Amino acid sequence: MKLLAAALFVSALAVPGSALAQKKIPKAQGHNQCPLGYVNTLGTTCVSPIYYEMMPTNGEACPSGWMNVGAGYCRKK
Repeated sequence: MKLLAAALFVSALAVPGSALAQKKIPKAQGHNQCPLGYVNTLGTTCVSPIYYEMMPTNGEACPSGWMNVGAGYCRKK
């Protein structure tokens, strides 16, 4: 059982951070609000009860298959 848990932990680390489903994300630089579906923690993070795949826009348009949810983030469709 411990081996299975260790394997799952290691496999989770192998996935790129920008494409992980996230419940807690940092506020994008230059934004004081949270993207659609997230709640402002009144600090530097936003939280959601649902796992969304999020990616910062970095001032660019969202790639194909992603939608702009505001506050500097794109969400996987």
